[in-house]
Amino acid sequence: MTLALSIEPARERDLLSDHIIRFTLNVPSRNYIDMLGNTCTRIVAPAGLIEIRNEFLISDSGLPDDVAPDARQLDVAELPDDVLVYLLGSRYCDTQKLSDLAWSLFGHVTPGWQRVQAICDYAHQRISFGYHHARCDRTAFEGHEERVGVCRDFAHLAVTLCRCMNIPARYCTGYLGDIGVPVDPAPMDFSAWFEAYLDGRWYTFDARHNHPRIGRIVMARGRDAADVAISTTFGVAQLVKFTVITEEVVSAPGQISQAA
Repeated sequence: MTLALSIEPARERDLLSDHIIRFTLNVPSRNYIDMLGNTCTRIVAPAGLIEIRNEFLISDSGLPDDVAPDARQLDVAELPDDVLVYLLGSRYCDTQKLSDLAWSLFGHVTPGWQRVQAICDYAHQRISFGYHHARCDRTAFEGHEERVGVCRDFAHLAVTLCRCMNIPARYCTGYLGDIGVPVDPAPMDFSAWFEAYLDGRWYTFDARHNHPRIGRIVMARGRDAADVAISTTFGVAQLVKFTVITEEVVSAPGQISQAA
């Protein structure tokens, strides 16, 4: 099995406790950095039940996602080489099926931040959220047509529409607690959002919630959900139970910590 359950390397300096993925049965493991810069874990899982756990405390600024209405869209010729891959279609981001729609909907919108926000607005309104709508093989086009999904489907649709408009976009997975917003009565889960490359840097966007949030903790980034799957198994495996808890711990004015 390979696991994408560690926080991104850039946030390790914010840890206030150990961040160790633990396994029952004393299963040995080792970490590696994948081609996209994510910390992944490898194990050989024995037959039978195996439990995978992690608990840590991390400091966060308490500030919401950056908003930059004047951020401009770069011409493709201006983009760094390593960003170009995020313009291409991928397993769940079937750009060829949505390109004409994207240009008809957003071709008249001011390039840059306004265009990405318009795409977020559209995806937010197009898809109805519900955990019972989850499907592991739904593509962006299918999500657009079915009009139902979970956070990954919102992200896949927005990422795909951005790429169709020549805006590099990448898929993100991580923790997002109910900080600064009403508590969601539904069970907690990992969350998915995306980043768009504007004005020479990556900005966070969230088509499901569609407003800046506090306390995002990125675990991994990729072309789509296939690159950052929580677990990838090379053999038969059945998920028996899955629990995610992300809680705010107020430690000082202007600073928050999260227990995850």
